[in-house]
Amino acid sequence: MSKLLQNKVAIVTGAGGGLGRAHALELARHGARVVVNDLGGDLADSAAQRVAGEIRAAGGEALADGGDVTQPAQMRAMVNEALAQWGRVDILVNNAGILRDKSFAKMTLDDFRLVMDVHVMGAVNCTKAVWDLMRAQGHGRIVMTTSSSGLYGNFGQTNYGAAKMALVGLMQTLALEGMKHDIRVNCLAPSAATGMTHGVLPSDVLAGLAPERVSHGLIALVADDAPTRMILLAGAGSFESAHITMTHGIHVHDTPDAAEAVRSRLQQVQARGQEVVPASGWEQYKHELAKAGLLEPNAASAA
Repeated sequence: MSKLLQNKVAIVTGAGGGLGRAHALELARHGARVVVNDLGGDLADSAAQRVAGEIRAAGGEALADGGDVTQPAQMRAMVNEALAQWGRVDILVNNAGILRDKSFAKMTLDDFRLVMDVHVMGAVNCTKAVWDLMRAQGHGRIVMTTSSSGLYGNFGQTNYGAAKMALVGLMQTLALEGMKHDIRVNCLAPSAATGMTHGVLPSDVLAGLAPERVSHGLIALVADDAPTRMILLAGAGSFESAHITMTHGIHVHDTPDAAEAVRSRLQQVQARGQEVVPASGWEQYKHELAKAGLLEPNAASAA
């Protein structure tokens, strides 16, 4: 097997078990030196330490870190530890997460805020801790863990879905800002049997959703030839891609019945025959101004 990530340094949050553990082991298998982060009490006897021990036992290099992703100072300390040991950080996998599932009517604002804080601000804190470093070294690979619950919705997961879709927006803009520094930022939407899926699916079905079958896709998102701004869906050995698209839509004139014109033509607004994947948010402005006759169509299509 080729060592695609030989001597790269990777950080994986929430890596004490489940998907994060699978990611850490797979990164190490491809030659990466891995910081295994997971929130725990005694670091010497923690899940993070056990996973780091697995990597070392297989001949790899690993450090365990018990920092809390919601605490920026602890994430900076984690990055500094990696720098002291190995001199750089090439890969960040934002995987840490929690669930507090309830219907929106029954959910407390504290539970909503906690899920947002761990998933969204946790990813922000970790990314901020490596961002300037990656800019300075002219190389970086960052993966956000999104979810079909965010992309498509899932009953009882308003907090989780909102957090996971927020990570897509974070990825889209960071990818644009990091492009000239060869910082490539992507999203991974896993279907995996982890602590978060326990009791949700039958055991024989869960057996096909081994986390390890997702981690193969992770390697594609962090290698030197990785894409950027990709939303990779992965589960049970299958891989797909999701896209945030824009339909061609309609234009209505400023008349007294403009609202009725929009309401009566919503099916045409939704028609997907000419939909595109915009290069940035500015594409919506240019597209709409071109349809209104206020901008040349060629200008609207130029990215």
